[in-house]
Amino acid sequence: MNASVDRVRDALAELVKAALVSDDGRSLAFRQAAREKLAALAADPPRAGAVRIDGAWTLAVRAAEAPALRPEEGQVNLTLPQASPFSLEDLTREGFDVDAAVETIRKSASTG
Repeated sequence: MNASVDRVRDALAELVKAALVSDDGRSLAFRQAAREKLAALAADPPRAGAVRIDGAWTLAVRAAEAPALRPEEGQVNLTLPQASPFSLEDLTREGFDVDAAVETIRKSASTG
């Protein structure tokens, strides 16, 4: 894995965690962490060829599904889409809306 993938994975993982947890305070903390990581990505965007976004998404979902977080999850079940709902361009765009992204993740999850 390369550093660019790690950075994208980490930002996506914070978005996924914010979408999954039930506690508003924890969700806000994850959203803030996502904003910081996304700002760093926007300031120094990875080359598009260096990151396969769906691979970074899969790694992010795995990170967000960490056993330590399971008791806090409650917004959606863990059946998230296999493909990233965001492009690398989306994530590095100035003004990326973290709150809307969290809602997109919640809505894209299977709630079976």
